[in-house]
Formats: sequence, structure tokens, C-alpha cells
Amino acid sequence: MNLPNVLRAPSLLQTLHWVADPVGYMEKSAQQYPDIFSAPILGGKHLVFINHPQAIQEILTSDRKRFIAPGEVNRILSPLIGDASVIMLDGDRHKRRRQLLMPPFHGERMRAYGKLICQLTEKVMSQCALAQPLNARSMMQEISLQVILEAVFGVCEGERFEQLRASITQMCELFRNPLGASFLFFPWMQQDLGTWMPWGRFLRARSNIDKLLYAEIADRRQQDLRDRVDILSLLMETRDEDGQPLSDSELRDELMTLLFAGHETTATAMAWALYWVHHQPEVREKLLQELDALGANPDPMSIVRLPYLSAVCNETLRLYPVAMLTFTRIVTEPVELLGYPLEPGMSVVGCIYLLHHREDLYPNSHEFRPERFLERQFSPFEFMPFGGGARRCIGEALAVAEMKLVLATVLSQYQLALADSRPEVPRRRGVTLGPSGRVKIQILGQRTTRPSEAIVSG
Repeated sequence: MNLPNVLRAPSLLQTLHWVADPVGYMEKSAQQYPDIFSAPILGGKHLVFINHPQAIQEILTSDRKRFIAPGEVNRILSPLIGDASVIMLDGDRHKRRRQLLMPPFHGERMRAYGKLICQLTEKVMSQCALAQPLNARSMMQEISLQVILEAVFGVCEGERFEQLRASITQMCELFRNPLGASFLFFPWMQQDLGTWMPWGRFLRARSNIDKLLYAEIADRRQQDLRDRVDILSLLMETRDEDGQPLSDSELRDELMTLLFAGHETTATAMAWALYWVHHQPEVREKLLQELDALGANPDPMSIVRLPYLSAVCNETLRLYPVAMLTFTRIVTEPVELLGYPLEPGMSVVGCIYLLHHREDLYPNSHEFRPERFLERQFSPFEFMPFGGGARRCIGEALAVAEMKLVLATVLSQYQLALADSRPEVPRRRGVTLGPSGRVKIQILGQRTTRPSEAIVSG
């Protein structure tokens, strides 16, 4: 197979580099081949990385079906989310499932979720100690987890809530570094050798989560769900074109998908935002001016629409996007892309990280400069932190709203400062790029001007 711009290092070495240091791997490869290169990181099978916006648009939106996105190529995620998730489905089945999943993330339900996000943020922050170094990423993870449990799973305080929180936290911690994430990339590591190995701990945490989720689903099937707005209840009420509801296993897999797509990623993005806002005090001051200008009793959706807050969140997602790559597409017929012939069977991805660091789109791309997003509007194939095309993240609207509202609530109510002056650098955390030091901050006290008090009460 005639692959474009093949990287010649041994496959195992490239795979190890990709797992251990994805940013270094991508940037080094792009120095050699700026727009497109092929890498043997899929067990010896090559993956074609593309970061040119017009080429990414071609592979994601080709109306001639020259590229398809089969669920089978996402098999690496199967241990996490199961085989019945929308991510694993193909063709018409994938399209129909997306149509069932989309309604809970839009309309009046988003307003209810907005109020809940602000309330949970205040609850978590009120439990944090003052004047002590705190792990901002852990704080954001706790907020994000409670949003998932209440807004998505519909589980509030109680024994099952606490058990789910403990098991999910245990599972997520297994991915805190490249070594912990490596078992996803190397199937030979997926051996149950007990709790002293990551895979054994993963299986036990997953089993605990499954028991709790299936018990919650069974209880929910006995309840009147008409007045509930959590996403699980809404999904249980949906029906396909044949009038059939989602099965228990389908509900479980979609919940696990929303958990891993919306918990770890959103927490990581919010931790990065807190870091940059306090690493560059002028950004924080501009944000506070914008937030204070809303006055008393701001509606959460008014906060979501703030331009500078939106620019700060966009710049955070640009610099270290929650997804480094788009979902894989398979070439189905001979096609030319960027002057290179692609043959049927080739695996192609849009490289979101490299796209977001193209100097022709984002000059001085490693600098945090929110004004980029006030000075010009980027196309969906120039800025795409949530992917694109038919596989674009379903929960994007909820994730962005959560990021904005959490940041606004924290900054409006508390005075924070970085507790460690060392710069944060990106490190693999599962499939995301988390801050290496987890962002150490101190809560110095509450702000005297607190216009967002009303955010919590709605």
C-alpha cells in the first residue's frame, strides 16, 4: 500500500512514543511532514494523520462516501464503554441512535442543567479548605462527577450515589498517567492478574459500576418518569422508529459513554482554564469585569453567552483539546488528498492537536491568547475541539456550558492564586491531555463583590 509520508522509526518505538508523549510525537512528526504523515502505531497498521483544514473537511463531510466511520475501528474503547454504545455503531444504526440521544442536550433542559451546575460548583467549593494548596484538577473532577451523577445518571445523595462516586473515581484514577492508560493500547496487557495490576483494578471497578447502574435502571423502570429531567430518565422514555425502547445494556453503554466522554474531559478542560486564568492575571481581570457587569441575579444562560468568557474557554480547548484526534475514517475508494493518492482500506484521522497549532491559523500557537476568538471566526474545520462530521461529540453543548458556568461561579465568588509557580505542561491522561502538575491553587478567601450569588439560586 502506497502510504503518504511514512515515518520510518520501528513501529513499537513509535507506539511507545505516542502513548508516553503524544504532544512530542505529533510535533516532531509535523516538523518532518507538516500537513500529512503516516505512522505505524496501530499494532503495525498505519494511521494517516491529517491536520490541513480543507483536507479534514473532505474526510469528515465527503458526500460521495469516499470515507466511512465504522464503529469497529473504535474497538480500543470497548472495555470502557461496551459494544452497544453509539460510538460503536455504524451507518443507519449510528444515525438513528444519535437522533435518540440528541434531544436531552438541548432546549429547556439545558437551562435546568445550568442551574444545577452552578449549585454543585458552590457546594464543592464551600467544602474546600482556605489558604492551603489544593489540587484544582481534583476539585474540577469532583464537580464534573457530581454533574454527571445528577444531570446524566439522575442519582442524588444516598448510598448508591456514594458507591457510584467511589467506583467511578477509582476507575478514572487508573488513567492518571501514560502507564495507567497503556493497557488500552496493548491488548496483551489486558490480563486479570488481580488488584496489583491496573487491568485487574479496572475490571473490579467496572463491575461495581455496572451493578450500581443496572440496579438504578431497574428501579427507574418502576417509576413514573414524566417529571424527571435527568438524561437517563429521558433516554428511557425515548422510542425508536419501531416504538422500541433502549435495552438495559444499551442504556448502560450510553451512560458509560457519557461518563468517559463528559467527565474526565470536562474536568481536565476546566483545570486548564483555571491554570491559564491565574497564570495570566490580565485574563482574570477581564473576565471578572465581564462577569461583574451582569449585575445581580444573572441567568445561567446569560453567562454562557458572554463573549470574553467564551473566548477564554475556546482558547483553553484550542491549546490542549479534549480530543487529540477525530474518530478514524476508512477510505472506501481511490481518492487524492493534498496531492497524495489514498487507497481503499487506509485508516485516516484528523489530528485536532496539530490543527489547533497551525501557525497559519494561530500565530504563536503555544501562547494563551483568548483574543484570537474575538478577532476572527474560525470554521468548524479550523477549530474543532469536539470533533466533527457525523461523529461530533453529542454532549458538546452540556460540556461547554458546564465549563463556562463552573469557571464563572468559581471566579466570581472566590479569590484564588496558583500555589506552584512552575509552568504546567501537557501529559497523557487516558485519551486527553491533562496538566502534569494537576494545577495547584490556593483559595485566599471569598470576593467582596459577589454578583454571582444569584447564579446558584437561579
